[in-house]
Amino acid sequence: MAADPVVERQEVFLDTSLIVAATVEVHPSHDIAAAYVDQAVSDGVELCISPQVCREFLVVLTRQPVSAREFSLSEALGALNVWTTGCRVLQATLDELLSLVETHGVRGKQVHDCNIVATMRANGVERLATRNGSDFKRYSRLIRIDDVIG
Repeated sequence: MAADPVVERQEVFLDTSLIVAATVEVHPSHDIAAAYVDQAVSDGVELCISPQVCREFLVVLTRQPVSAREFSLSEALGALNVWTTGCRVLQATLDELLSLVETHGVRGKQVHDCNIVATMRANGVERLATRNGSDFKRYSRLIRIDDVIG
């Protein structure tokens, strides 16, 4: 009997910047962000987000207009529900975060992006889709960065 072939798990962590662009139809990067997500789904790639991304998403959609599009709280929560239903929501691990902060000398608001990488690593996700690749450059030896620019 032949051994079953090893199937590599394909998954990608979606950064807030990407899901905002994919959600807001009038966003200048909507088409490229939505196409990235659609292609990943077509390819059978599991989409992942974290509670941090969920919080940031709500902040962005309810703080001020996004590309002149205003969202009511109900609309923002509905849009978030689409993402939390369609994605695996990963939990962060504090130990991984503290290790990365120390190793990479992370300070101030850079801790937010570091927490995304810590969440990915703690949950075995190695690929990040973002519109802000330069924010994650210091982690390029740890994760693969898909910089989806549009």
